[in-house]
Amino acid sequence: MKNTIRNNIGRSLAGAAAALLALSALPAHAQSDDALINKLVKKGILTEDEAADLRKESDKDFSKSFSAKTGMADWVNSMKFYGDVRLRYEELDSRAQVFDNGQSTTPAGTPGLRDFPGRTRFRYRLRFGTTVTMMDNLEAGMRLISGDVPGTTGGKPLSGNSTFQDNASKKSIYIDLVYGRWYFPKNSLFSGNITAGKMENPFALSDMVFDPDYTPEGAALQFALNIADNQKLKLNGGVFVLDENQSPWTSGGGIGDNPFLGGVQLLYEASWTRKLNTSLGISWLGIQNATNLTTAAVPDLNVGNTRDATRAALKYNYEPIVLNGAITYTLDNFPLYRGAFPVKINGEFMNNSDAPYHSDNYAWNAGLVFGKAGKRGTWEFSYAYKYLGANAWYEELVDDDFGAVYQQPSPAYGPLVGRLSGYYTGTNVKGHIFRFAYSPADALTLSAKFFLTELIRAYPLQTPSEAHRFQVDATLKF
Repeated sequence: MKNTIRNNIGRSLAGAAAALLALSALPAHAQSDDALINKLVKKGILTEDEAADLRKESDKDFSKSFSAKTGMADWVNSMKFYGDVRLRYEELDSRAQVFDNGQSTTPAGTPGLRDFPGRTRFRYRLRFGTTVTMMDNLEAGMRLISGDVPGTTGGKPLSGNSTFQDNASKKSIYIDLVYGRWYFPKNSLFSGNITAGKMENPFALSDMVFDPDYTPEGAALQFALNIADNQKLKLNGGVFVLDENQSPWTSGGGIGDNPFLGGVQLLYEASWTRKLNTSLGISWLGIQNATNLTTAAVPDLNVGNTRDATRAALKYNYEPIVLNGAITYTLDNFPLYRGAFPVKINGEFMNNSDAPYHSDNYAWNAGLVFGKAGKRGTWEFSYAYKYLGANAWYEELVDDDFGAVYQQPSPAYGPLVGRLSGYYTGTNVKGHIFRFAYSPADALTLSAKFFLTELIRAYPLQTPSEAHRFQVDATLKF
């Protein structure tokens, strides 16, 4: 019996090793064959047409071998593994300017500063995924991600961070991406794809609109048209499910009552010279059945939107227009920087006409970026100012690192219905963001980020409150 078990384990390990060897051989094989064929073309031994035919035959023969060794279908062209590990140290402290009201030795009605409890924590984020390309322009992908558990709904929509806590408890892994994609046939005039499933966000917008870790669920279209040399017109669109009506048999509801997010974005990108690039975009986003997004319906992580005091439902609809643009100029070199040095100026404006102006229905940001980290010997420094009005956009989609401190909950309706006072991320926040990053190796980037923020409208008094948030990251990518 033991020998049988050993033999089975041995055969399984041998099969796994053969599959891994075949996977690792795929890029090496393609690179070596291509290099040899290119040399033969360069020396005039082969024509371009003969070289193309030879590449097809080489790929065909290798595909058969790859399929035989891995057991994969012969229509699978390649499989790619990728991922990253981010280790983070974070500090948070905040304070609010309040009136003492005679409850201590401070004279009644005298403004003072109240410190809220700070926090120091260590965290990590793990992402590991695979992409499979197939014949007929098809692709499938999936990615796993770490994360803390917010409740019974699964992992947090806006974060993959896991906190070091609870006596080294075992941590959770969630599905972050799972999608199918079809690419348009290659064409010199246009390109694009159609994607369905849980995917990377198709909209090219900043974290004022979508947290970078948000991976929506639904369907999307991305299309690019080459309108001139080095000029493209891009169209991004999508329809995504925000929640599902879980009691259609008792409430009489159906798909028409489910909250959906839809949007369309038009981008114009141009390279005017080798050094100067610009982009300009306009987007429309809309949430259908926003009033069904109560705090009990979806993970209630951020705050800021005005809500009804009885149901904790959103008071306003959200259909903002977003304008964004950027200018990048690249210097040939810069001190202590390896390679060409980009300098970027960018800005964004958002307005939600479905909410009244007095409710802070608009948002904007502006920033400056020097350099770009990610390759050995490169670094970047950036500064941005962000003003994110309370009802400019849905609170549960925006950056969950951008927050400030509330002294007390709103007495009637507001962002803290059913909450305790303290530090919260979401909308109704403005402030400064500084970041510096350096890459000592292609696989490693070190960065530090500092937030200096305050509420736009403090509760219950219209007095300033501020928060300081500091993050140090080490990110390893593979």
